[in-house]
Amino acid sequence: MTSIDVSRLQKRVLRTLMTGQVLSGFGVGATFSAGAMLAEMISGSAAWSGAASTFSTLGAALWAIPLSRLAVARGRRVALATGGALAVVGASTIILSAVLNVFAVLIVGLVFIGAASAISLQARFSATDLPSLRSPGRDLSLVVWATTLGAVVGPNLIAPGDELGMMLGLPHLSGPFLITVFAQLAGATAFWIGLRPDPLLTARSLDPNRTGAKPKGSIKSALAILRANKTASFAVTTISLSHMVMVAVMSMTPVHMKDMGFSLVIVGLTISIHVAGMWAFSPIFGWLSDKLGKVTTIVIAQAIYVISLAFCAFGSLDRLSLSIGLLLLGLGWSAATVAGSALLSTSITGEEKAHVQGLSDSLMSLSGAVGGAVAGLVLASVTYPGLAIFALVPVCLILLLTGLRRFNKSAVRSA
Repeated sequence: MTSIDVSRLQKRVLRTLMTGQVLSGFGVGATFSAGAMLAEMISGSAAWSGAASTFSTLGAALWAIPLSRLAVARGRRVALATGGALAVVGASTIILSAVLNVFAVLIVGLVFIGAASAISLQARFSATDLPSLRSPGRDLSLVVWATTLGAVVGPNLIAPGDELGMMLGLPHLSGPFLITVFAQLAGATAFWIGLRPDPLLTARSLDPNRTGAKPKGSIKSALAILRANKTASFAVTTISLSHMVMVAVMSMTPVHMKDMGFSLVIVGLTISIHVAGMWAFSPIFGWLSDKLGKVTTIVIAQAIYVISLAFCAFGSLDRLSLSIGLLLLGLGWSAATVAGSALLSTSITGEEKAHVQGLSDSLMSLSGAVGGAVAGLVLASVTYPGLAIFALVPVCLILLLTGLRRFNKSAVRSA
């Protein structure tokens, strides 16, 4: 296969990944917001409202490594389509939980629907599988950006989705997950049809250093690579802690706004503004990570987080302040995720790359699950402004690690 063929295939892969992300984004957009309110309704306690983000992100962590192993064994096409099918099972189970009014069934559904986040994360790395002359930050950010349409529209489908569900005789707040079912089916179909030939399998066949043996990988070997590779370890830590900040604050905002008396339409619009910040400007951060440097872009992300959390803490009773805070929260997440992912993709090579990426996605989701779980407790004890201030802790840790990293590099150069 010539370089021209690879270039053409890369463009097709990007188109397919972007199409799948748009379609599946419609289903994911309402999950956190509608799921948080559904969890509170079924459990009868605001303290359990964080269960939506906690168990769906735990599901994403659970499915990330098996789906990455499936990608290594069978290719990205099979892995991404399988993840979509798991998400369909999850959305259907969540609807069943509302019908039965059983919280344990909701938890099962949330774990399965976490596969949607797992394949969304894996899709961004899929954009960097093939050897390409293009900038990795640019390609990766385009796939992240493609989620914008579905993810922004998704939260605004909470109200009409709820009305549709009640027209069909479904309980309150379960209707939006009907949209998730059809959206995930459409996304899985796009991945299944469009990723031929498979980018990961093609890249492996083009690798001059391949041994011909079936690639093997494990969590232990991936962890060993991270211990040996300081840059990759820093990238994974940055991605995980930044995700924790975003999930903690975003997942509790719908509950806070609902308690303030805002309608589902207003809640959905606010979350849409946040989601727009997460996805719509990712190409800008991809460009910045290629031009200014990935670590510099990570620092910019943390600065955005600080401003965001200030708006949320000191303007918690004002809709405009909350909207600005949530927009900036999305922008900070986008900058950190794009730059961190690009840094990880360029810091490791070889057949273990997909396994390390899968571990990164798993750790990222686990961090989000911890953030969501703690956020519910913090919200119940010290209210929303206290949660925003508490979220500064991971931000400070990232800035500290960045400073130590640059200090160590300076020390090595001067030695």
